[in-house]
Amino acid sequence: MANHKSALKRARQNDLRRLRNKTVKTRMKSVVKDTRLAIDENSVEVAAGKLDIAKSVIDKAAKRGVIHKKTASRKVSRLAKQINKINA
Repeated sequence: MANHKSALKRARQNDLRRLRNKTVKTRMKSVVKDTRLAIDENSVEVAAGKLDIAKSVIDKAAKRGVIHKKTASRKVSRLAKQINKINA
């Protein structure tokens, strides 16, 4: 355990950030999973609606620094590519 006052504060801050990041990541993963399930069912309209929600959640996660900006872009791009594939 930390001994210095600043190290104790840093440990508290890290715990709060870890919990906050965990909720954002869990939300992001569940939204992506819902979108992929809609893609598997070949329902283009439902999948497109879910993609909009997924884009929003993923972009917010990147904005908050939970994931990297390019990781967010890659995730959105791959989902859109799958939807376009079933749409064609």
